[in-house]
Amino acid sequence: MRELDFGKELIRKKIPLISNSPGVYRMLDKKNQVLYVGKAKNLPNRLKSYALDKNQPTRTERMLALTQNLEIITTNSEAEALLLEANLIKKFKPKFNVLLRDDKSFPYIFIEKDCDWPQLSKHRGKKNKNGYYFGPFASVGSANWTIKILQKVFLLRVCNDSVFKNRDRPCILYQIKRCSAPCVNYLSKTEYSKLVSDAISFLSGKSKSIQKKLSFDMEKSSKKMDYEKAATYRDRIKALTQIQTSQYISSTNLDNADVISISQEAGKSCIQVFFYRSKQNWGNQSYFPSHDQSHTAEEVLTSFITQFYENKNVPAEILLNKKINDLNLIKSALEKKEEKFISIKVAT
Repeated sequence: MRELDFGKELIRKKIPLISNSPGVYRMLDKKNQVLYVGKAKNLPNRLKSYALDKNQPTRTERMLALTQNLEIITTNSEAEALLLEANLIKKFKPKFNVLLRDDKSFPYIFIEKDCDWPQLSKHRGKKNKNGYYFGPFASVGSANWTIKILQKVFLLRVCNDSVFKNRDRPCILYQIKRCSAPCVNYLSKTEYSKLVSDAISFLSGKSKSIQKKLSFDMEKSSKKMDYEKAATYRDRIKALTQIQTSQYISSTNLDNADVISISQEAGKSCIQVFFYRSKQNWGNQSYFPSHDQSHTAEEVLTSFITQFYENKNVPAEILLNKKINDLNLIKSALEKKEEKFISIKVAT
């Protein structure tokens, strides 16, 4: 028996043993390595297409020729099967699936709650601490740059708690006007809390009100002939303008969204993800998924989205430059995961 026929016969024999349920199937080779992970609304019907269809794509025939075993996991719904499929693809990295390479957790800016002197810091990984998380940022460099500008605008500390508690004089950041020196009580807790509140408001998208407030304080100090303080407000406004310019969004409709674009050339794909939060652009990241040359842009983008959001927070809106397969199913699965309404739109 030819290897291709063996794979088809194996699947054909399994079909009567499988219930008419949604679920996930795994095809394995002779070494028990996972070749492919797929999901189905009705498992027997999906598997029949492998066993009975005579005109299979070349990549499918190559996969069936290597298939020596088949494993089935049933689920309660097709949406649950979709999420499980993405999880298993990431876990096993099957050679016949579209694979998202170089995946990572994106950095966030974090400000702790219930703290007298909150620190402005960068955070990656699980959100276990009680506080405010802003992001995601496309790269560590993007997050670091934003923190640097925020220091100039809001003068918040970035030192760790151990350093903060043991200082007896201001550090160099105070000298270069990037910190208010709360470590040596150069301002009161109330004054520092106002700076923290302003930073949170800015990161939440209320930049215009913050700029208006700083301008008012600058004019007030100038009228009192406190020119040194007025100059400090001027520098803070300048830094605020710098970050606003870099994060400017031409469309006021983009509040909490990811914009995802795919392009293909010579059988390879590049996917760009742009992150917009609180009407601010937190940067973009490029991805180069591993896949067979015969995969279409729609197939690659569909697989990318399910894997990309498998372990990440999903924004309220996802904008795509191409249609995807199973759009309503993916929307339902992501809403089930996040327990909130999610909009997925395709550019026309």
